[in-house]
This record gives sequence, structure tokens and C-alpha cells, in this order.
Amino acid sequence: MKQYIVDAFTDIPFTGNPAAVCVLDAWIPEESMMKLARENNLSETAFLVREEQGWHLRWFTPTTEVELCGHATLASAYVILNHYDTEKQEVRFHTMSGELTVVRKDGMYEMNFPTYALEEIPVSDAMESAFGMRPLKAVLGLDLVCVFAHEDNVRTMTPDQELLKQLPGRIQNATAQGKDTDCVSRSFCPKLGIAEDPVCGSAHCAIAPYWASVLQKQTIQAYQASLRGGMLYCTPQTDGRISICGKAVLIAVSEIITPIL
Repeated sequence: MKQYIVDAFTDIPFTGNPAAVCVLDAWIPEESMMKLARENNLSETAFLVREEQGWHLRWFTPTTEVELCGHATLASAYVILNHYDTEKQEVRFHTMSGELTVVRKDGMYEMNFPTYALEEIPVSDAMESAFGMRPLKAVLGLDLVCVFAHEDNVRTMTPDQELLKQLPGRIQNATAQGKDTDCVSRSFCPKLGIAEDPVCGSAHCAIAPYWASVLQKQTIQAYQASLRGGMLYCTPQTDGRISICGKAVLIAVSEIITPIL
């Protein structure tokens, strides 16, 4: 099979979030996909099979299959629209989270994702212990979003990975209002076998609507303040979905030659 390495949410190589994108003629066993994801040891490896009405897309971390992934969807759209369906401007993916569309627009890729209802929950001592500082507020949907007082709090924290696992949510996010962008965030995913996701698109299905409400803005310019860094442009919709835009850059193309069936 062909495998592409794409850095997502950036146009500068070796920044953003790297994803492996594997294009298959037909599905291989799930165990084989899991083995390749562990071999790649990236936060996500995406697998694609063409269908009559688009492409079937699945995402794997080094430890599990996940129901939604932003950067690997962006990377997959980059691969399909630049190497397979080059005459098209839109690709439709069939996924565990339903149909996801990605449109090529103004040098970026615009994804249409679901959002999740957010409920404010009490800030706890466990959150303070896990993050190493006390949040001002916490909201919970699919992921946990903890809001901190200053951008520097988010940039400099060194959370305890084992304590993060004890907090609610699929991913534990730290965020604050930004100085040069609307918000800065970091996304920690120890429950998924990832200490920190460099740029997490799916986490912004919660982070961006939160800041859009607080700042009373239609579009949120979000910076993921990991070591690699990346930019996301997020516009919550009125239908319970969100537009997330970003750039992508191709790093490598390879052939998987070892039988993994």
C-alpha cells in the first residue's frame, strides 16, 4: 500500500501535526492496521478505501481506534485531492462520526465537523494536581477543556500524565485567551497512548465554540502551543457543527512492502 506522511495545520515542514495516510484497495484486518499504527508511532495513522459515494476513513493511535480525528482528516483530504481525485475541490469521508466533508479553499482545507454539548463542571483539586496549576473554569463534552488565566500558563505547564488519566474526558485540554490569537491551547491524550497531540483538530470542536461564546466572535483563530505548533481557523455553525480550516504540507511518500495481513 501507499503511505503518505503529511504535516497538518501548517505549511512549514516539520511543524504542525504529522499523520500517516494509508490508501488501500480493500480493507486489511483491524489487527494489521493497529500494528502499522504502532510501527508509525505517530498520534494518528489514517486508513482509506474508496467507495461509491466517497472514501471510507478510519483513524488509529498507537494504542486504539478513535471516533474522530481532525489533523488526520486534513492530511487525508490533502492526499486525496492532490494525488487521487485531483480534479475535485471536495472530498467526502464516511467515518465513525458520520459523513465528513473537506473542501479545498484559498490554499487551505475546510473541514466540517460535529460539535459536542459543553457542560460546566466544578474545578477540582485533581485538575490542579494533574495540570500543575489551578484552572479558572472547566467544561466537559467529549473532551475536557480547562481554562487558565494566562497564555503563559498553558505554554509552560508540564502536566502529570498519570493524573491526567484520572480526569474526565477523552482528551484533557488546557486553554487560555491568546495575546496574538484568540486562544492558545494544548491537548494531552494519555488515555489514547499520546502524551501530547501537537495540533488537535477534534479538540477544537469544543475549544473553539467555548471561545466563540466567551469572546462573542464568529471565527476563532486558534494556536496550538505545542513544541511543533500549528494554526486552526474555526467557525462554529448554527446547526451544531463547526468549520475548521488549516493548511498541510507533504513530507514523504512510501510503499509498505512488508506483508501485514
